[in-house]
Amino acid sequence: MHMSWQMTHLLLLALVTAHGVQPRTPQARTDLLNVWMDAKHHKTKPGPEDKLHGQCSPWNKNACCSVSTSQELHKDTSLLYNFNWDHCGKMEPACKRHLIQDTCLYECSPNLGPWIQQVNQSWHKERFLDVPLCKEDCQSWWEDCRSSYTCKSNWHKGNWTSGSNKCLAEAVCCPFESYFPMPAALCEGLWSHSYKVSQYSRGSGRCIQVWFDPAQGNPNEEVARFYALAMNAGAMRHGIGPLLLSLALTVPL
Repeated sequence: MHMSWQMTHLLLLALVTAHGVQPRTPQARTDLLNVWMDAKHHKTKPGPEDKLHGQCSPWNKNACCSVSTSQELHKDTSLLYNFNWDHCGKMEPACKRHLIQDTCLYECSPNLGPWIQQVNQSWHKERFLDVPLCKEDCQSWWEDCRSSYTCKSNWHKGNWTSGSNKCLAEAVCCPFESYFPMPAALCEGLWSHSYKVSQYSRGSGRCIQVWFDPAQGNPNEEVARFYALAMNAGAMRHGIGPLLLSLALTVPL
């Protein structure tokens, strides 16, 4: 394990030094660590929140969400986005827990900077894209939701009735498994590729955990640092960066 981490660090060092470190383009974010998104309910700066509600409490020490946001997102029909989890009948509690936890990560995490992208939408100016989700988190999400019901495979896009997410008359409510036959179909498709299922496991330091024990610290800080180092390397602009990053990611732990 010690040799593996040495090799990883050497590859990332090569990534940083190859061709010299060059600045990122003016349009790209340079602040990749401990950052907030320019979105509807995010605070303008991450910071401590002593009493985040329920499943958002792991982010108490450093959060992009407020207490009121954390309370509101636990409701079945939240005023944050006027979205009703029970749009196809009562959702299974185990499934709802994953969706709430996913929303807590979206609203509260300051560790998603490497995957933040600009968007031109009225309700947010930034989103995250292809966040490497730990494979176990995706698998358990799918397992716990496969028997709940929905009427579409992408909850970001249209086909909802105006004002809320009631299904259209012609939409068919089916078990999640019908719309998402495999775990990756759910985790990657539900929110327009906000996530990309990783080959890495929880605790590897190379994938984002939706669930974690705050008593053990926030593991996503290390993950963000790993990817930010690679993304900030000037070599990324010279073609060698992706190769070195892929080599670093293949070093076994």
